[in-house]
Amino acid sequence: MRTAADRIRHAIAFELIGLILIIGIMTQFGFDAAHTGVLGIAFSLLATGWNYIYNVWFDKAMQKWTGTTNKKQKHRILHALLFELGLLWVTIPVIAWWLNLSLWNAFLMDIGLVLFYLVYAYVYNLAYDKLFPVKTPQAHA
Repeated sequence: MRTAADRIRHAIAFELIGLILIIGIMTQFGFDAAHTGVLGIAFSLLATGWNYIYNVWFDKAMQKWTGTTNKKQKHRILHALLFELGLLWVTIPVIAWWLNLSLWNAFLMDIGLVLFYLVYAYVYNLAYDKLFPVKTPQAHA
């Protein structure tokens, strides 16, 4: 299992890199960087808290159901999907209000963000696990 400090590093780095990427993408679609940046920071804070809670829950569930926290590809895909679904229900109305969009357009934008973050979460977590592997205890002979 990861330590609390490792989980905090994981969550903060994930959100900072994601925020930089999203602000860059949103400006390409004509949205003001400062305006979307404020929304991005608010969502980043929300997602950071959710990230910490969700990853603890997911690892405990994996440990209980599989006996390990080592993720196979199917676990990584499920991990990313469930994380994004957990945020989706909050973000659509906020996007509509903050960016003055219809709920439908906010939904479409949020789906674009979810698709981006699904790929990003998979790649980020794979890279993070390679850079900071979980140290497993050695079996005693």
